[in-house]
Amino acid sequence: MARVEIDLPETFPFATDLPIRIGDINYGGHLANDAVLSLAHEARVRLLAAWGFTELDVAGVGVIMADAVVVYRAEGRHGMVLRAEVAVAELRSRGVDLVYRLSDVATGAEIARVKTGLVFFDYAARRVVSAPEPFRRAVAAAGAGGR
Repeated sequence: MARVEIDLPETFPFATDLPIRIGDINYGGHLANDAVLSLAHEARVRLLAAWGFTELDVAGVGVIMADAVVVYRAEGRHGMVLRAEVAVAELRSRGVDLVYRLSDVATGAEIARVKTGLVFFDYAARRVVSAPEPFRRAVAAAGAGGR
């Protein structure tokens, strides 16, 4: 089976630093895959906040994760501080793909790449909806338009 690859953009419009906590470490002594998704989640929440949104209120609608991919590049260890860079890989009519690069702040070594696919969701109507125009504008203003 072919390995999964996540292509990264040349630039990332958003970055935040996140520590690897002891609870992020698995029995092998390194960063666990579920913790990588948790770190990506925190980075996504911070990105949305920087754009004036939350996961439950992106201009009146929420987001739901439809899929996720984690690709390890190196071991993450307890005590590392990771720079989580986030970019929009693709903005579609009803969803958005975000890509993340997690790198060790101290050495610059890339630890992991993540891709999450999100759909916009009207929780009151219980249905997928179109990407809100204010979100589209925020993406464009950040230069994060993706494809």
